[in-house]
Amino acid sequence: MLELREVVKHYQTGNEVVPAVDGVSLTVEPGEMTALFGPSGSGKTTLLLLAAGMTPPDSGAVLFKGRSVGELSARDGTRFRRSELGFVLQQFHLVPCMPAIDNAALKLVAEGMSRRAARKRAAPWLERVGLAERREHPPEKLSTGERQRVAIARALANNPGLILADEPTGNLDTSRAQEILAMLADISHGEGVAVVVVTHDHEAAGFADRVHTLRDGKLLDGTPRAASTRPVSAISDVG
Repeated sequence: MLELREVVKHYQTGNEVVPAVDGVSLTVEPGEMTALFGPSGSGKTTLLLLAAGMTPPDSGAVLFKGRSVGELSARDGTRFRRSELGFVLQQFHLVPCMPAIDNAALKLVAEGMSRRAARKRAAPWLERVGLAERREHPPEKLSTGERQRVAIARALANNPGLILADEPTGNLDTSRAQEILAMLADISHGEGVAVVVVTHDHEAAGFADRVHTLRDGKLLDGTPRAASTRPVSAISDVG
């Protein structure tokens, strides 16, 4: 599903060249959830931007279903992110004064779906993240954690084949964070979706199939997780 082959991405900072991603190779199969850990500045967010086709690699290849996302035109890249990708960013990018349901449906409307149909399709995702009763509230009337859950619902509303999540539990309490991680694992395993989660939350390791550490732009060997280590009760509570 997603494959990175010896990917390199450098940034220029003054007179210094910083290797944000340095020769990373990674494969995430359909139905597999991968967690990436690492300190700030280790290259985790850059790796997600590369996987999303939002920045091209300096060398190496980023492939989704065998297609190089780094070589997509601006138009095709936008279409890829709207139709096949669910990207949960650290910044929520919600539209002010717009109800949560319309924010969750925004990507669908951008793809040409009617507002009514888009709202209908987005509504179950708001329910899954626990915001069914807040669907008509604009971001200004939602807490930080609630706004994050709207952004998660928006990312998932197009039923993507690939989910990239950058600190998806960063603004959530422990209970809600576990529900979101369980939901992502459930979607991955139940619907054959490839999921990559960048996180500082070590609870994520209990839900992921494989855990990697990124340090100084280099990906350390992944550790498979046995299915028995996942908190099955948490997964069964979501859905």
